Amino acid sequence: MRKILLSSAALTAIGGMALANCPAVTVSDPMGVAAGAFPQQYELSEFQSLANCDLGMSENPDIAALNARIRGNPDLPALADRLPAEPLVVAPYDEIGKYGGVFNALSNATEAGTSDFMSVRHVNLVRYADDLTTIVPNVAKSWSWNDDFTQLTFVLREGHRWSDGQPFGAEDVEFWYENLALDPNVIESPKDYVLAGGEPMTVDVIDAQTVRFNMPSPKPGFLSHFASHYAQGFQPKHFLGQYHPAINPDADELAQSLGFEGGYDLVRAYYGSSDWMDTPTPMLAHPDKVANLPLNAAPTLESHIVIAESTEGRQYVTNPYYYMVDTAGNQLPYINEMDEIFVGESEVRLLMLMNGEVDYKAQALQVDYVPLLLENQETAGFVVDLKPEITMPTIAFNVTSEDLEKRKVFGDLRFRQAMSVAINRDEINEVALFGLGAPQQYIGFSPTPDFITPEWEQHYAQFDAELARSLLDEIGVVDLDGDGMRELPNGDPLTLNLQVATQGISINIVELVGQNWRDVGINNTVKEVTTDEYRSSQSSNQLDVSLFEKSVPLSVVLGNAEIFIPPFDNYFNMRTAMLWGEYVESDGTAGVEPPDYVKQMMEDVRAFQATPVGTPESDALALRLVENMTGNLLFIGTVKGQQPIYRNAALKNFTQFRTASYAFYRTYPYRPSQWFLDE
Repeated sequence: MRKILLSSAALTAIGGMALANCPAVTVSDPMGVAAGAFPQQYELSEFQSLANCDLGMSENPDIAALNARIRGNPDLPALADRLPAEPLVVAPYDEIGKYGGVFNALSNATEAGTSDFMSVRHVNLVRYADDLTTIVPNVAKSWSWNDDFTQLTFVLREGHRWSDGQPFGAEDVEFWYENLALDPNVIESPKDYVLAGGEPMTVDVIDAQTVRFNMPSPKPGFLSHFASHYAQGFQPKHFLGQYHPAINPDADELAQSLGFEGGYDLVRAYYGSSDWMDTPTPMLAHPDKVANLPLNAAPTLESHIVIAESTEGRQYVTNPYYYMVDTAGNQLPYINEMDEIFVGESEVRLLMLMNGEVDYKAQALQVDYVPLLLENQETAGFVVDLKPEITMPTIAFNVTSEDLEKRKVFGDLRFRQAMSVAINRDEINEVALFGLGAPQQYIGFSPTPDFITPEWEQHYAQFDAELARSLLDEIGVVDLDGDGMRELPNGDPLTLNLQVATQGISINIVELVGQNWRDVGINNTVKEVTTDEYRSSQSSNQLDVSLFEKSVPLSVVLGNAEIFIPPFDNYFNMRTAMLWGEYVESDGTAGVEPPDYVKQMMEDVRAFQATPVGTPESDALALRLVENMTGNLLFIGTVKGQQPIYRNAALKNFTQFRTASYAFYRTYPYRPSQWFLDE
């Protein structure tokens, strides 16, 4: 007898008649509570499927017309031939939705500020449920570990198809790992999350629907990586593989016939050269060649498919082969189309939000905007909620600055201690965060795990301007010309250039910090830049100070060690010490050798990932990570606050988020495919 896990919401949505059509189904009670009494966070019938039930499967009445807008897609077969044998059944939060509508999204640029909208259509092998604790199936039907967490096996859904109708299976997972994630011709260096103990894994295709990752050392957090990360653990081998020289010996010749230098150039045209899932498609990157290509964009498993792209935005339509259905048997998603507009100016984005021109937004929506949004929400028909952050505004001095005099000063721990205690975090909380935040030092982990002793949250986080001045005097950063501002020890001027991308940090907070620093004699200028400009300067080692939101949950560290390895994150997030990163990346042949405490962190975080959480060994490793990171103030925390989440009042099945957070991949735990527009 097939057992299905159903919450009270799912039982209500399905109703007695549907269950009567499922003689092979019983309600299982995994949480030790009565059937029908589960809290909604254990929402789903997603743990298994209702494949043996007659739910009267039905499709979007506009699906054929929507499919006709997808270049290269064949005419649609019947719905039963488009869905997997065991589709993923999603219980809507409030009600069975209705088809139709256009979802209006707002991003900063072609790749900047897009993760918010990416998460709305995102899928991966697994995901976090909306309790942000329980990992549940998604693309994968199930998974299993061996005893020592060195083998992770996924079972996929029979009959699952890519958006072009071609079969999806285990070879697509193997192709992603072996031929994209580990191929330096595609991604220059493998990301930490595809390694275990710093070494590559291997992938076995057991059968068409079963795939196994074999790890050189234990990595129990690898599963949680797939539950929260933007990089999808699969790519269409049938499509990208034809251009990949390791798969097709004629790939270069084929690519050249389509106007590209070689196969890898065409792979990158569709996939990009990183793991970011929103790199420009050929429609934007190669507009002169796209007409000769078979598809405008690579096939996807996501809820919506991009059909048009320019420097002004993108358009999407429903994926006719999407693998989810609701509890009444309707194929998801409910929303027909999505329009994404690129707007680089923060003032213009704010005006669009105030006018109610956007259906959902959280990324780059700083708390500074809240008063104006609250004033307009009723008349413009939107809702704004404030939710706790996982990240917080964070500061890092460039300890590998190209300016050797600055490098000497920034690299002195006493300077970083002085700059931390010069910050009036209570003032920031009251003035910029409406008193809703908690002043705190950066410790990497957020929320703070029980095994991290609480004093680290306040390490050099007190406001003490006199101590700051004393420490600056001690290292020779003093006012030599009597103008009230301090110079470098060699007499050169010291002016910190504070570049602010409002996607990553509130400019109000940066201005308050800048004033605090001027009060102790450190001159600085504040300038707003685009996110792309900020990331470019950060990655080319040109910033004096990095300013962005930072911190991740324990579960993320268990799967991805980036925040403890120079340059301490990826291109899209907050980084520093780029030359230390270059040294690590090149195995010591380039860059600047990091100090011993950084090498210790690199060793400890890999050991931490291989050790069961909650053991004394794991706790000791985590505490030493914090002692080295926070004790050396490589990153300086400010105030952990709350951030707004904006939505159209007509957007239904939209639940309360637990956090305003990138860490669990924004909307992904809250099942956007069951959102609908009631207009």
